[in-house]
Amino acid sequence: MDILDIIGPVMIGPSSSHTAGAVRLGKVGRLVLGEIPQKAKIFLHGSFKETYRGHGTDRALIAGLLGFDTDDSRIRESLKIAEERGLKYEFLPIELPEAHPNTVYMELTGAKNKATITGSSIGGGAVLITGINGYPVKITAKYPTLVVPHADRPGAVAKVTSVLAWHGINIAQMSVSRQQKGAEALMVIETDQPVDEETLWEIKRLPGINSGFTIPPL
Repeated sequence: MDILDIIGPVMIGPSSSHTAGAVRLGKVGRLVLGEIPQKAKIFLHGSFKETYRGHGTDRALIAGLLGFDTDDSRIRESLKIAEERGLKYEFLPIELPEAHPNTVYMELTGAKNKATITGSSIGGGAVLITGINGYPVKITAKYPTLVVPHADRPGAVAKVTSVLAWHGINIAQMSVSRQQKGAEALMVIETDQPVDEETLWEIKRLPGINSGFTIPPL
C-alpha cells in the first residue's frame, strides 16, 4: 500500500469514488476505443445511477473520455466541452447482477472503431475494469497494462511473452479469456515496465495477433 491508497488522489469534485475513479474509467474507455469518441452511451449501476448528477459522476466520466486528468479544472465544464467538441453522450440506468455499486458500462463509437467497457470505482480513486468488448477481465490500471486480442491457438501467448522478455519487460500478472474455443481470445498482461511503441509494434506483427493497445498506470 502506498500513500495514495491512504489519502487518495488529487482530484476535482466531492468524492474520489464518484469523480477521480470515474475520470479514470472514462480514460480507460478512450484507450480501449483507440481514438477520440464521437458517441458514448453510458449505463450507470447502483449508486452511480442514483447520485451521478449531484456527485459529478457524469462530468467526471465525460472528462475521462475527453482525456482529462483527475486534477484538471476543466472537469467541471466537461459536459459543455464535450458538446463543443462534437461528443454526443447519454446516461442511462442499468442493473448489473453482482456488480459493485459504483459501476459503469459504456458503449463507445469513434470515427473508425467501436468498443464496450465495464468498470467500477472501488474507492479512493481506484478502479477495476471487469469487461472489455465482451471479454471478462480484471485490470486495476495500477501497472502498465498490455491488452492483446488474438486468435485462440497454441503458441499465441508464448509468442507475445517472448517479445516482452526480449525487450526486458517483466510480467507482473496476466490472464487470457475467450468467448469460444478456437475463435478469438483476449490477453491481458500487467508489467513492471511500460511497453513502448516499438515493442507493441513487434507484438502486433505476430501471426494470429489482431491488434493491441496499452493502458498506462492511472
